[in-house]
Order: sequence, then structure tokens, then C-alpha cells
Amino acid sequence: MAWYGEFRPYVPVAERRRMGQREAKKRMKKGQTLAPVATAGRKIATTFWGAAWCDHLESHSDYANRLPRGRTYVRNGSVIHLEIGKGRVTALVQGSELYDVTVTIAPLAKARWAKIVGGCAGKIDSLVELLQGKLSRGVMEVVTHRESGLFPAPAQIELKCSCPDWATMCKHVAAALYGVGARLDEKPELLFVLRDVDHLALIESAGGAKPRGPRAGGGKVIAQKDVASVFGIELDVAARRKRPAGRPEARAKAVG
Repeated sequence: MAWYGEFRPYVPVAERRRMGQREAKKRMKKGQTLAPVATAGRKIATTFWGAAWCDHLESHSDYANRLPRGRTYVRNGSVIHLEIGKGRVTALVQGSELYDVTVTIAPLAKARWAKIVGGCAGKIDSLVELLQGKLSRGVMEVVTHRESGLFPAPAQIELKCSCPDWATMCKHVAAALYGVGARLDEKPELLFVLRDVDHLALIESAGGAKPRGPRAGGGKVIAQKDVASVFGIELDVAARRKRPAGRPEARAKAVG
């Protein structure tokens, strides 16, 4: 790959990894919190949302020829930091040097989001089902539709990298884009953050199931066992229920 008429020397993967680790340690000593992208095996993304993100990017001819340049980088741990926020992805990618990558994505149009919510109305039973991608074929077609779904088109994406590559999509940017797919495997709700929409609207549109209890702000409440299954936490509800409520005498004295 040409860099202003010259070729940078090839840096072996093992050396890039060491360079990245050294730079990560320096930044963490200065107080910066890093969120590296880690993948296992050949597949970058294995869940519904992560794989759907990658498939969508690869479906566009604008990206299809350049995305493969980033696969090796994200697989070998060269993305030492990736953060997803509202309409923005920032990343640090280790190449021959450490490069800053910024991906800016336009918010999802309100009319398009309303159409997605309408198309999913009454077809998603719980937050667990949504985030785990356990959706009916009809819902999957709505949310992943190439032109009208949740994922952005190339025209809605602005790419920037601090490397001197002339290409609009260098391998560092490509690695960051694939890194988003890997991160959605872990936190699928970040897709909705990125597109600046509230994923709970898809649950609240379900007309069939009744909420399992009141919730501030309205909307459906999921059972605690479902929360645990999504977020990997244990809720000791039974222990709290068994605690004695206190003697009546003590309560009366406190009131008096």
C-alpha cells in the first residue's frame, strides 16, 4: 500500500501486538480507560446483532472490496480501544503506529424509526428476546432491511483515520467497523445508542403481553430472572423476602 509515494515496512503481527500492549499500558497509566476488541476463532461476530452489522456492511459494494483489509487487524487484537456512543464510534488501532479512528453516523430518521417500530408492533415479547436476537423472521426482515432497517448506508457514514493512507477506508477504519460488530456481540443495545433511538420502544409497541409490574416512565417490565440471563447477574430476591419485618412493638415505639 502506498503512503505518499513510499512503502512503510511491514510490521509482523506479534510485533504489532507488543506495540499495542505497550501503548495501552502507557495510556492507562495516564488514567485513560481502554476497551479493547477481542475475538475468538475465525468469526468476528457470532450473535444475531453482531453478525447482522457485519453482513450489512459487506452487502455494500462501496465497502465490500476494502473491508477485508481490516479483518486480520481486528482478529489479531490490533483494535486496542473501541467506544460506541450516540452517532459516533472512536477507536485506537495499532498498525505500524497507533492510529486514531473516528466513525460518525447520522442519526436514524424519525420517520424510518417509526416505520420500524410499527413493523415490529406486537411481535417482540421481551427485552431478552430483542437483545438476544431471538426474533421472528418477519421482525428480522424489518430491523435488518438493507434500505429501511436499523443499519446505516455508506452515505450516512463519515470515516476518518490519522494514518497517511489516501484511501477513504483504510485497514484501520475497516478494523474499527468490524470491531463494532464484535462489540455488539457483547452489548447489542449499543446499536440503538449509535443510531440514537430507544430500543424499549420496540418492546412497548407489543400489544399482546402485559407488563409484570409498574415501571416509572411506562413500558414493559421484564422478570428478574430475565434480567439475570441478559446481564449475567444474580439477584438474591428470596433472601430479602425472608428477612423479618421487625416486631410491632419496635415499630410502634419508633412512630411515637
